[in-house]
Amino acid sequence: MSELHHECGIVAVYHYNTASPSQILGEELPPGEASRLIPRMLLDIQNRGQLAAGMTAYRPTQTNLLATHKDLGPVSEAFRMSHQAKYDAIMSSVVGPAAIGHVRYATCGKDDINYAQPFVRPHLEKRKWFSFAFNGQLANYIDLRQEVLSTAEHHLALESDTELVMHYLSRQFSGDRRPTLVEAMAGAAQRFDGAYSIVFLNANGEMLVARDPLGMKPLCYADDGKLFAAASESVALLNLGFSKDDIRFLGAGEAIVVTEKGKTIERFAPAARTAHCFFEWIYFANVASSLDNRSVYQSRYALGLELARLELERPDSVPIDEDVIVCPVPDTSKAAADAMAFKLGVPCREGLMRNRYSGRTFIEGPEGRIKKVKSKYTPLREVLEDKVVLLVEDSIVRSTTLSVLVDRIKEIGRAREVHVRVACPPIVAPCYYGIDMSRIRELFAPRFMEGNQMTPEIEAEMARKLSADSLRYLPVESIARAIGLPGHSLCQACITGRYPTSCGQELYELDLGAKDESPEGKRLFDVEETEAPRELLEASAPRT
Repeated sequence: MSELHHECGIVAVYHYNTASPSQILGEELPPGEASRLIPRMLLDIQNRGQLAAGMTAYRPTQTNLLATHKDLGPVSEAFRMSHQAKYDAIMSSVVGPAAIGHVRYATCGKDDINYAQPFVRPHLEKRKWFSFAFNGQLANYIDLRQEVLSTAEHHLALESDTELVMHYLSRQFSGDRRPTLVEAMAGAAQRFDGAYSIVFLNANGEMLVARDPLGMKPLCYADDGKLFAAASESVALLNLGFSKDDIRFLGAGEAIVVTEKGKTIERFAPAARTAHCFFEWIYFANVASSLDNRSVYQSRYALGLELARLELERPDSVPIDEDVIVCPVPDTSKAAADAMAFKLGVPCREGLMRNRYSGRTFIEGPEGRIKKVKSKYTPLREVLEDKVVLLVEDSIVRSTTLSVLVDRIKEIGRAREVHVRVACPPIVAPCYYGIDMSRIRELFAPRFMEGNQMTPEIEAEMARKLSADSLRYLPVESIARAIGLPGHSLCQACITGRYPTSCGQELYELDLGAKDESPEGKRLFDVEETEAPRELLEASAPRT
């Protein structure tokens, strides 16, 4: 699905003060060169962002204690990995015993390197000189922005909540205040509404790894006594050589402080409940990862079993015979398609081939997305001709991708019928916590549902719009069953319209009533120039 993008992913490494090297996949890693692992880890979470990549290293023996490299493009381009001499030069400039890293996708400042992370705040005092990166999004961005700018002496250079996070963290160290890193995180967190997993590194060689009080974005870590590592996804730690049993998942509202002497885990905020983003399991995360002790692959496979169960239970389902095949939309739908086909007793065939070299997929506007889909997916007539195709998709956002695919499967693949099966409930509301969903009016499902429950009649109308022969979604309760976590511990706002934070719910209610004609792709909380809805700006004045 090329219509949806995650904001970012984070990693961190720290080699403790030991004279002996660590063993990473059979290779010796000198204690002062742990930072060299960062590009390798970022490659493993490249699925979380391909727009920019960067890292900051702590270098205690150098004049520049915190050295940063970041650039636009995927990891291999940002670090010049195809050119050995250039790559070696970059890594030599950021070599050190501790480092943090980031990959990014976002809708604002797409081609501006100033938005790439980590962000660095230089200072004369080492304890106030820090670098940080974060995965997530603050739903109260406009509140915080107006609060900062309410004083004429203050200025913000970017349209980014990352800059605001930097300033609110900086405030914790202002004047003669000397909070611990956990105290600083706790102080800043009191003003944040939204999702944020953070990696932080200062010029004293102190590292902080923190996860928001709802645990919305994933974050895991491992420690073998010499090397500490953390990442948005477990696959980055597994590929460093840590075993599955070594990997732990940081609790909501918890922070890890790491120094050359070791690590401590402390709570910086109460966590009365969790709201893990369910989309991580069904789409965003690497299929080789586990999140909060739940396998991504197993969850997607279970979604396919849910699709098969509904197919077998409904009287209006497709009759199963020798002409029926299941076909996934590459790549995240494959596990669900495999499970559905197995349960139904029909073949699972790859009737769509994806061009993995077609480039990044954030072209603006519907015409750009249509062109990108046509160049990215090739239907195989040898597989599809005269077949009744159960086309499995992980979700439908705007529908641009899927409508083009259905047409091409029929026209080029010459399929007899195409029946769309979606391994997700209808997306009825935007995400304000770090997923690129723009406005309610741009989503596919709300145009038909208008606040109503899904019915066969609505599904039939949707199918006609997509030129499909039929369309089925999973019900909301299937998500919790497939992931293996109770529904109340998941954030399912985009499929229920019920948000886990007050500011998220407020933005949704404002969007429901908004009448503005801002351009497609303009998010409700974007504030560039005067295009933000007037009613939102008025309602988002700083609260007392």
